[in-house]
Amino acid sequence: MISIEFLLTSLVVVLMPGTGVLYTVAIGLFVGKRASFFAALGCTLGILPALLASSFGLAAIFHTSTLAFQVVKYAGAMYLLYLAWQMWRASSPLSVNEAQAATKYRGLIMKGFLLNILNPKLSIFFLAFLPQFIPNVTQSVFMNMLALGSIFMLMTFVVFLFYGFLSGTFSAFIVKSEKASLAMQKFFASSFAALGIKLALSERLS
Repeated sequence: MISIEFLLTSLVVVLMPGTGVLYTVAIGLFVGKRASFFAALGCTLGILPALLASSFGLAAIFHTSTLAFQVVKYAGAMYLLYLAWQMWRASSPLSVNEAQAATKYRGLIMKGFLLNILNPKLSIFFLAFLPQFIPNVTQSVFMNMLALGSIFMLMTFVVFLFYGFLSGTFSAFIVKSEKASLAMQKFFASSFAALGIKLALSERLS
């Protein structure tokens, strides 16, 4: 049975701003509400590998293997810096036209997916977080982990959709002002760069 404590704790965790929230909000502002749906979907799907790794116990490798953690960590940091560079060098707001919508939306999903899959702390988080809410007497720890993780993913998707749609509401006002749109792009670019540097300098969770 899913506890109220798990739902409330998960909600607090999901609401906390991070790379996924930042990415979804940026897409909502510069591309629109519809695009933010795909950004939120990509970020949510990016949780799945970490959830499966934790459920199978593979995330424990990050606790014992410094090399494995460092490789994924620096790959994630480099990807964040790459996104920051892309947004910083843009001379006009991001846009999606109907002719290229399918390709663009697939790209938004993939970028969101990579943001989470390249975060080594996500697997460790699940390994440390989910077991706290699994009953001591249970027939299948694996199934319980998947059930809790699936609810966490659903909550993530809903909250990210809210953030994306909310930011998409202000999209027209931002895009209409070239100065405002470019200033916002620089802000998000700087934020992605700061998160990339923070990840690169971070240590493994204890």
